[in-house]
Amino acid sequence: MQAEIITIGDEILIGQILDSNSKWIAEELNKIGVSVYQITSIQDEKQHILKAIKEAQSNADIVIITGGLGPTKDDITKLTLAEYFNDILILDDEVVLHIESLFKKMNYPFTEVNRQQALVPSTCTPLKNYFGTAPGMWFDCNKKVVISLPGVPYEMKGLIENSVLPKLKETFELPYILHKTVLTYGMGESMVAARIENWENNLPKFIKLAYLPSYGKVRLRLTAKGDNEQQLNQGIAEEVEKLTVLIPDIIVGFDESETVEVVLGKMLSEKGQTLSTAESCTGGNIAKLITSIPGSSDYFVGSVVAYHPEIKINELGVDKDLIVKHSVVSAEVTEAMAKGIQGKFKTTYAIATTGNAGPSTDNTDESVGTVYIAIASPTTIFSKKYFFGQPREKVIQKTSYEAIELLKKEILKN
Repeated sequence: MQAEIITIGDEILIGQILDSNSKWIAEELNKIGVSVYQITSIQDEKQHILKAIKEAQSNADIVIITGGLGPTKDDITKLTLAEYFNDILILDDEVVLHIESLFKKMNYPFTEVNRQQALVPSTCTPLKNYFGTAPGMWFDCNKKVVISLPGVPYEMKGLIENSVLPKLKETFELPYILHKTVLTYGMGESMVAARIENWENNLPKFIKLAYLPSYGKVRLRLTAKGDNEQQLNQGIAEEVEKLTVLIPDIIVGFDESETVEVVLGKMLSEKGQTLSTAESCTGGNIAKLITSIPGSSDYFVGSVVAYHPEIKINELGVDKDLIVKHSVVSAEVTEAMAKGIQGKFKTTYAIATTGNAGPSTDNTDESVGTVYIAIASPTTIFSKKYFFGQPREKVIQKTSYEAIELLKKEILKN
């Protein structure tokens, strides 16, 4: 069973907003056994919409359109769909009552423009929008379906969850699609692939492997598809077990939620330990990663972004002579920062970073891409030097993840 997603809006094509709707819809469809064949973003223009729908119907069983539904003149999707299906618009009384009720609750005047939103093609099944005024629309067409939804994310999500997914399950016999993601850290994609080549070549036919690399880590996503859910679960479990034997040294977690920062948080929580960070070249990114995890206040105390030397001196107690002698990008200064933040916030552990993220070297002898990461534990302070190259974003991201991984390894020693 295949689907195609069409997003309508000039704001997407000019880069004003990101198409987060398609990503979310694709994830939700995949959970119920629907594979996405293609995602297309198009203009708010009638002929373009007509062409896109026709092509999508030739590719897929399910076409989901978002955007172009509302009270303004540039919202033309509804009119275009009526033309596509050689249909007419009719006023749906139930939708009118829904819109009137919403406006009454908000104490807004109900105008003729608002009433127009209750106009829908006569052959569609209106889908109630609990979070807005524009209804969704479901069209049955030669054993295929076309679904039109508002582009506002929370309205679209409400319609998908409350109406679209249940109706798709009723309409089609759907296969099972199961995923398992193995998170690896500290090794590049090609090196990981070389280590698991024989295992990958012998995967069962119903299991596919995808490499999803990003700065400092590679996600290995196993996807199993078929009609027997038990067989799929068993197959994935067996292959993951084989994988953990092959690369135990670089596996840091499983599934999207088991990121390095999640694993670190669990370790600190279980031991009742705390963490603080002093960041220069990473600019607070490590703190951002750690605090993105719900419940991180249990173990993360705080951070100082010590970008300027004066902040390193005044807030972290770094000796000025140390900076003059070794420069801000040095093992000595990084370790002093870690010791300073650990003492300032009285935490079990501390992370500190300095470096040249680029494009300039900030008057140091170290080249762009050079960073130092220091870890302060209850018994020791140490640092490591790295070279992460360019561009700036890469240096910041790789430094952040390497720092978290370095601390994780230190905690395992104690």
